[in-house]
Amino acid sequence: MSRHRQGFSDLDEQLHSLRKHRLFRTRRVIQSPQGREVLVDGKTLLNFSSNDYLGLASDTRIASALQEGARRWGTGSGASHLISGHTVAHHRLEEELADFVGRPSALLFGSGYAANVGTINALLSEGDCVYEDRLNHASLLDGGWISRANFHWYNHCDAQHLRALLDWDSSSKNRRLVVSDGVFSMDGDSCPLTDLISLTKATGSWLMIDDAHGMGVVGKDGVGTVDSQEVSTSQVPVLVGTLGKAFGTSGAFVAGEENLIELLIQRSRNYIFTTAMPAALAFATSVSLAIVREEGWRRAHISALVQRFHSGLQELQLPWFNSMSAIQPVILKDTVKTLAVAKHLEDQGCFVVPIRPPTVPEGTSRLRVTITAAHRMADVDRLIDSLQGAIRN
Repeated sequence: MSRHRQGFSDLDEQLHSLRKHRLFRTRRVIQSPQGREVLVDGKTLLNFSSNDYLGLASDTRIASALQEGARRWGTGSGASHLISGHTVAHHRLEEELADFVGRPSALLFGSGYAANVGTINALLSEGDCVYEDRLNHASLLDGGWISRANFHWYNHCDAQHLRALLDWDSSSKNRRLVVSDGVFSMDGDSCPLTDLISLTKATGSWLMIDDAHGMGVVGKDGVGTVDSQEVSTSQVPVLVGTLGKAFGTSGAFVAGEENLIELLIQRSRNYIFTTAMPAALAFATSVSLAIVREEGWRRAHISALVQRFHSGLQELQLPWFNSMSAIQPVILKDTVKTLAVAKHLEDQGCFVVPIRPPTVPEGTSRLRVTITAAHRMADVDRLIDSLQGAIRN
C-alpha cells in the first residue's frame, strides 16, 4: 500500500521507530520559574539547559514592569500590528532596539522563528537564490525552503565553499541572499563574519545574520556578533535578534534600513497575519533592554564561568569547543551513551538535556550545556565532578 493511501494509519509505526532508536522526545514539566535552579518532577536541579543567558527571565525589575504594563495596557494586544494592535509601547521598543544595534529601524515579531521565516519569504521568491550554512537554525532553513528560491547549502563556516557556490551562480541576475547564524545554537561557535561580508560585497549578494544566541551575551554592551561600530548596515543588511533568550522576555525583531522594514510591514505574512505581542510584554522588554546594556558584569561573569568549564573538561580529557559563548557542547557521539550520561547528571542534581538527531547531525549526540550569569563557580565545579562520575560509570 502506498504511503499516500495509508493516510495517517502509520503514526504508531513512526512513533515506535523513534522509541526503538532512542530518538523519542519528551517534555519535562518545570514547576518553578527559570533560574539557576529549577524544580523538575519534584526535584530541585541546577539548571544547565536554559537559554536565559543573562539570568533575567525571573528578574524582579522586569516582572514589576510587566505588571505595570498590564495595568496600563491590559494582557492582550487584541489585533495584529496593522489593525489595532500596535501601541506606543511596541513603537518605543522598536526604536530602542534599533538604537541598541545601531540601525535606522527595527520591527517586532512574535518569535524568532516567525522573524526568520517571514523575512526570508518577504525578500525571496522563485528564481532567486539562498545560501545557508549547513548548521543554521531550523527556522532559517525552513525560511529558505518555503521561499521557493533556489536553495544551496554550504559547509559549516566554510567561506571557500560558499565562494565556489556564489561563483558558480554568478550569472544569476535575481536576488541572492546569504544566511547564517551569528552564534550557532548547538555548537556555540561564531560565523566567519568578516569573510561573509567580503564575499557578499564581491558578489553583489545580501547578508542576513540571525544573532539569537549572541545578542546580549557577546560584544560591547551586549550588542552581539554584528557591532555597528565595526560593521555597517550595508554590509549586513538584515539583522535578527530574539528577546526570549538573553533578554529574558519573549518575541524577536529584525533591524535594518527603513526601506527593509517597510517592505517587511507590507510583505511579511508572519508579521501581517499575527496578533501583536502584548503591549505589557513590550513595555517590560524596554526595562530588560536597559539592564542588558548597563550590567556588563553579567557578560564578564559568563566568560569567567566558561573558562572554568573549559579547564574542567581538559582535566577530564573530554573534547571541548573553543567557544566563549554561553553554549558549551559536550559531544559524546553515541545517542545511548549521551542519554545515560544525562540521566547520571540528573541523579547528581544537574539538569542537562541531551540533544540527539535530527536536532543535530547523526553521530554528534551531545550534552548542550548552557552557562548563565545566574550560575556560580561552585555550580560549574559540581557539573564537572558529576561529569567525571558519569564517564567513570
